[in-house]
Amino acid sequence: MACDTGAKPIEETKVTSQEENTIIEKKEKNMSSSLVLRKSPEFKMDAYNAATGHYVTVNSDDYKGKWTVVCFYPADFTFVCPTEIAAMNAKYDEFQELGVEILAVSTDTKFSHKRFVETEPLLAGLKLTIGADTTGAVSRAFGVMIEEEGIALRGRFLINPEGTVVAQEVQAPMVGRNVHEFLRQVRAWQHATATGEVCPAGWVPGKKTLPVNTDVEKMTGRVGDYITIEEIMA
Repeated sequence: MACDTGAKPIEETKVTSQEENTIIEKKEKNMSSSLVLRKSPEFKMDAYNAATGHYVTVNSDDYKGKWTVVCFYPADFTFVCPTEIAAMNAKYDEFQELGVEILAVSTDTKFSHKRFVETEPLLAGLKLTIGADTTGAVSRAFGVMIEEEGIALRGRFLINPEGTVVAQEVQAPMVGRNVHEFLRQVRAWQHATATGEVCPAGWVPGKKTLPVNTDVEKMTGRVGDYITIEEIMA
């Protein structure tokens, strides 16, 4: 897929087969197991709203029409996890200014989430809502469930207002993710979506974009005429 075609969702092909007089409808994927350019899975689960201190229910419908981050982490009362949650919380106001909702998720119960927030010093003043995926159904839908351990990988998914996953990052539990880089990606995605331009490596607001929406023929094979490696790496 060319880099100038936008974020149009990839459709799944329905395949019908008949086994022992039972019609089974399967969905055949045209790409890998990545959720990028696919519609975000629907979900509903209990949660703990740290900002209010109340238990709530979260539903994928709550996030329709909004830029949304669904951020899975392995477990409460672990070591890397509170550092990631705290980092996202430290940038919460910047995400809100961009109109981005954040939902953290693990397979722990809502009761565990509450206790975790109340006892972990790094989570003092937490504003995030944490989903309780106790059955693992949501983690499975997003493809991050570690079945043998009953926990989720570190999976972070950016969903656009149309409900399409435009970016995902999945890591093993031992290494935490970078909230600064993720915030940069959010700004780049919002700019590209609003303008039809595309963002080169490391793009931040104020740097050059590539206007493929107007100059695609001139730019083909000549990107270096528009931007230098020094500008990219600055």
